[in-house]
Amino acid sequence: MRARRAGTQGALTVAILVTAAALFTGCASPPHRDAAPSAGPPPTVTAAEQDGPELPRVSPTPRQIRRTAPDLAVPATVDVVRDGGADDAAVQRITQALHSAGATDVRVSTPKTASATGRQSLTVVVGRIDSELVRGLLNRSNAFGRGTLPAEGYQITTGSLRGRPGALLAGKDTDGVYYAAQTFAQLIHRSAIAGASVVDYPSMPQRGVVEGFYGTPWTHQARLDQLTFYGRMKLNTYLYAPKNDPFERDRWRDRYPTDQASRLADLVKAARAHHVRFTYVLSPGKSICNNSADDRQAVIDKLQSLYDLGIRDFAIAFDDIHPLPVWSCAADFARWGTVTEQALAAAQAELLNRVQKEFIDPHREMRPLQMVPTQYSDLSDTLYKKTLRHQLDRRIGMMWTGTDVLPTSVTADQARDAVAVWGRDVMLWDNYPVNDSDQTTGRLLLAPYAKRARELDQHLSGVVLNPMNQASASKVAEFTGADYAWNPRAYDPTTSARAATDHLAGGDAATTRALQVFFDTQHMAPSWSGAPWQPQAPELAARLGRFGKQWAKGQKHQAVEQLRSYARRMAAAPEQIRTHVEDRGLATEAKPWLDALALWGQALTTTCDALQARLDGNTEQAEELLTRSRDKADQASELRTIPGATRPQGAIKVADGVLDAFLKRAPSLR
Repeated sequence: MRARRAGTQGALTVAILVTAAALFTGCASPPHRDAAPSAGPPPTVTAAEQDGPELPRVSPTPRQIRRTAPDLAVPATVDVVRDGGADDAAVQRITQALHSAGATDVRVSTPKTASATGRQSLTVVVGRIDSELVRGLLNRSNAFGRGTLPAEGYQITTGSLRGRPGALLAGKDTDGVYYAAQTFAQLIHRSAIAGASVVDYPSMPQRGVVEGFYGTPWTHQARLDQLTFYGRMKLNTYLYAPKNDPFERDRWRDRYPTDQASRLADLVKAARAHHVRFTYVLSPGKSICNNSADDRQAVIDKLQSLYDLGIRDFAIAFDDIHPLPVWSCAADFARWGTVTEQALAAAQAELLNRVQKEFIDPHREMRPLQMVPTQYSDLSDTLYKKTLRHQLDRRIGMMWTGTDVLPTSVTADQARDAVAVWGRDVMLWDNYPVNDSDQTTGRLLLAPYAKRARELDQHLSGVVLNPMNQASASKVAEFTGADYAWNPRAYDPTTSARAATDHLAGGDAATTRALQVFFDTQHMAPSWSGAPWQPQAPELAARLGRFGKQWAKGQKHQAVEQLRSYARRMAAAPEQIRTHVEDRGLATEAKPWLDALALWGQALTTTCDALQARLDGNTEQAEELLTRSRDKADQASELRTIPGATRPQGAIKVADGVLDAFLKRAPSLR
């Protein structure tokens, strides 16, 4: 059903995009009504296919974007007409973007209060497709019928609106309007709005992040910053599940103290403003007495206390309590006997069914529960899974980490099999880029989201990424993961990673280049066995490979000069990042890695100097330089993670297995 629906929506997209252009002068005419739309999802239109200057890159990648008009200059005065469905957050995002483009007077009004201004001003109309003004503008050109766009979908068209420079932002629903505003902001480059038409909607119903790692939880400010980032990246889901929050896990029965409850309420409000569903994950599995009426009521009472803070989405987690834990009370033994897979699943199903019926169902605005099972990875059809499949309320969704705790890939067949095993909606809890395991000691995981099949949206209800202890550094994977989840068929990890780097650099070219160098040295992603599923330092490894080939061919001076140029970039990158990166949290969190990169870059530069000295016949100088290089490398190797900031603690790793191996080999080169 999902696959067929996606194809139908994709075919409609082509017709929508072309006919929408009829609202604006200088755009294509509507197609003939009898023209049959092409089958299958439309490809994203690339810059090469544009008729005119290249359009700005939009992230996540839209379903379709193409140039349909010249760019619109942003004048000093802009009228924003706010129709139904345009909430404060959407209007604020539009206003901020216009101010950044040079507008000094942005006048926000409703269709009833809008006043006529000079013909040279710019008008932006924003609202739901069923709101009166937007619907009228769309109906004038038969742009598209009601209900054509899927949930969270939107359309943007810029050009001439009723004879004046203008832009129309139309969303299927309030979320779609908000996402249109986010894309509109990206269509503004310097002091102009790209003349473009966009038709867009997500592939995955749930797209987001689960703060589910061990170690120090994120700070309140980091979470607020993350929620703003999720809104901009069209991520609609945040699961609160930090393992080291005692009130989420070990002291799950206890209500939050007043100050912590207030912060949670602030997060819920911020999430709602950014169109993010805040899901609280309660983890009672280590100590709950399933057959105790008191404990069952304690679960409901705890959820009610969280409901009172504004939380409307909940999950119950039974992860990391060992495959077959002992019962926490005699009552459970009396009810189910010795712990078995079947008994454990039956106890969990009974508890969750009660919570669904007694707490969730009476609140009509709430979605069904979600569950993190004890057996949360692999595809084996165990007694535990069979029991849950048959006894758990079918409405309760399941979370699954793939075929391993740290999956090296996730295929469409695996996702389909997971749905069959669980017999219900399944969401991928993807343990990337989380770095709280022994396999990730001393690492930041800064490679893009990768090796997840393009067709997962045909089987899964969504994807959430489990991030690192370092919130800002997690944005590399979050950015690329958002790009994937929104439009997996157009997703390219390399292209998305470049866009993520540019975003974190605030568009500054020099900082973007510095971040690219840094991220390359933290590219390796280990599996549960420790073997990498993303390669370490691919750019540096390629350069060292070219160096080796040039050296072997006798092009030694050229080889040294080219490698030294990159080594100097490595050595200089940390200072550029510290000074200019827009996200200051990244510079703070990554300090020991930046310190280490500077030293490793100096070591490589000095080694290149030593090889040049040797080529010039200065043997004594070469040996002195090699000694300096080893000293720099030794200093870098002694650096450790920030105490308390990462679990587990350990020595900082920078391009390990690539850079250090070359530096050990270099003295033998002749």
